[in-house]
Amino acid sequence: MVEEIIKIGLVFGSTRPGRFCDTVARWAAGQVCAREGFTIESIDPAAPESNSDPSILKKRVAACDAFIIITPEYNHGYPAPLKALIDSFGQEWHAKPVAFVSYGGISGGIRAVEQLRLVFAELHAVTIRDTVSFASAWEQFDSNGLLRNPERAERSMDAMLRRLHWWAVSLAHARTIWPYAKTA
Repeated sequence: MVEEIIKIGLVFGSTRPGRFCDTVARWAAGQVCAREGFTIESIDPAAPESNSDPSILKKRVAACDAFIIITPEYNHGYPAPLKALIDSFGQEWHAKPVAFVSYGGISGGIRAVEQLRLVFAELHAVTIRDTVSFASAWEQFDSNGLLRNPERAERSMDAMLRRLHWWAVSLAHARTIWPYAKTA
């Protein structure tokens, strides 16, 4: 098999000051970068460049082959800034795979992920069944941002990335052969 490089949009789901999202995103980015076949494009709604020129962010999202959404769970759902970011784009999500790394309290962000699956289905994106979730995430990471017991999360991330890569390559080929916009 020819190994193809895919560009993953690593989407930060929180904009709160002092957000834990940065810790989880650093871990996820480290996992992605430790494997061949991926590059990362950080998409952070809290970053100043994300708010300066929407057309630049639109081009960055459009250039991604796949996405990993890093989302917390707030009040049994996902954050409003993440919804605003997702809704800012349309065709940029079409026929692309989306995976999730979630965190939160006892549920580990799973309720937020289940809601996001509905949103991305409406946007004609393909969500990956395999996820990584961190229940009581602030207890799972040490003060340096390292997982105290990384084995389970690393196994979950490995499975998720293998499937994300397969979907990204398959859908990229499909979009080349038959552009998704022509299916409307």
